[in-house]
Amino acid sequence: MATARELMTSSAKCVNEQDSIQLAAQLMKDLDVGMLPICGKDNLLAGTITDRDIVINCVADGVVTSSTKVADYAQGKPVTIGADDSIEEAIQTMQQHQVRRLPVIDGHKLVGMLAQADIARYSDENDTGHLVSGVSEP
Repeated sequence: MATARELMTSSAKCVNEQDSIQLAAQLMKDLDVGMLPICGKDNLLAGTITDRDIVINCVADGVVTSSTKVADYAQGKPVTIGADDSIEEAIQTMQQHQVRRLPVIDGHKLVGMLAQADIARYSDENDTGHLVSGVSEP
């Protein structure tokens, strides 16, 4: 039984709460990712922000992204998975919360990111189909 730690991307980069939306977007582009964890002053996970959050909630509304802080548009309490939790638990969490990416924590420390694609590479076609349909349900 695989764990989140075994399949996660361990090189997850955080954006700081006080960084600008523009900096977060540039970091997403540089890293080729669609979501960033947000770390607070204590370097603990404080939230997440997605490329969709930036486009729909900032750019579409004409927000000046260079002077707007990430904290102003961060999603609420992030849905996470423990590093030693099973992939089955990760799948259930993704489906329950309708998310495609999960920050992976060990205690209170961010140690990586687990994406739907990470699970798909590990799983067989039936499991992957089940995950995708469960996360995509309205």
